Amino acid sequence: MNTSIRGRALTGTALALAAAAVLTACGGESSSTATKSDGAASTTPAVAVKEPLVATFDGGLYILDGESLKLARTIELPGFNRVNPAGDKDHVMVSTDSGFRVLNATGQALTDIEYKGAKPGHVVRHAAKTVLFTDGTGEVNVFDPTALNSGKKPAGRTYTSAEAHHGVAIELADGKLVSTLGNEEKRTGALVLDRNNKEIARNENCPGVHGEAAAKNEAVGVGCEDGILIYKDGTFTKIDSPDDYGRIGNQAGSDASPVLLGDYKSDPDAELERPTRVSLIDTEKKKLRLVDLGTSYSFRSLARGPHGEALVLGTDGALHVIDPDTGTIEKKIPAVDAWQEPLDWQQARPTLFVRGHVAYVSEPGKKTLHAIDIETGKKITSVTLPKSTNELSGVVAGH
Repeated sequence: MNTSIRGRALTGTALALAAAAVLTACGGESSSTATKSDGAASTTPAVAVKEPLVATFDGGLYILDGESLKLARTIELPGFNRVNPAGDKDHVMVSTDSGFRVLNATGQALTDIEYKGAKPGHVVRHAAKTVLFTDGTGEVNVFDPTALNSGKKPAGRTYTSAEAHHGVAIELADGKLVSTLGNEEKRTGALVLDRNNKEIARNENCPGVHGEAAAKNEAVGVGCEDGILIYKDGTFTKIDSPDDYGRIGNQAGSDASPVLLGDYKSDPDAELERPTRVSLIDTEKKKLRLVDLGTSYSFRSLARGPHGEALVLGTDGALHVIDPDTGTIEKKIPAVDAWQEPLDWQQARPTLFVRGHVAYVSEPGKKTLHAIDIETGKKITSVTLPKSTNELSGVVAGH
């Protein structure tokens, strides 16, 4: 399955309030404008949006105002689509059947910029660069997201893996590229390339490598079926799970904390394991701690707060706020009704997206979307949409 790491940026300005006021004056959802089936905008946006959110539904995309949550535009786009921040204040990457497409969320239209290739996978933002990994070809594309406003595909670095696989890559501040190793049958670890794509390090002690996150001081972790592999200061370090099979497949990092948040699964034979423990990986002490939430969660449940808090959306309907240094669950914020993770990973389930001090949580069973203040635990606002949503993302400037 494809996963991705959620972004973080501050929301809420006078401009956003003005946009919300315009939406109200125009009647909210009635002012949204449909687009042609190929996603090309049919009209100029009738309503401006500030710091937009993008949610997928079966057959298209919703663009919402980040402050009021009012629906501004509906874009028709057939197929199972995925969304991730592109890394600037205006754009979102949309993974489609044909490849990665660039959505101008502020302008409320898909652009002509596309990175074609079968099975578009992870989107990673770090050190002012955005990195795309196309699973079907093994191709890695690196670019400066601020160049997307030119309307043309940004000039950038490319690298093609030795074999195509479900992988992920990240470019560090000094130009080194960390990229996974594997093929369609198995995945084994990661390698490091210099600026000229010359291999300078590798480690193949990471079976089933999946997912990526960066912690404070640019410690990068990639998950394994028996722990996690950390690359920092030119060296790989393997941190083993306490179980023979202890899979960490999805991670969330924060520049404010040396500790990575990961999921944790320990049953290799489960059709779908619904884990109740999460992992906290201290990249400085090279130690792994497990925290039992008392409830299960899904791969779309992990995020980080503005101060490095570890956030997990549980199937009990609560947003669990964890101190990453101690593993203490500091509070549980009511977010949605209790839910169960579906067997099919493409099926909709409550999803968490965090930007600054606001946690956005979708509730597809009720066709609703909520904005929650992480500090106070209070709901800021909610909106009901025409259809149930699946994935949730938004614009996030900076890395």
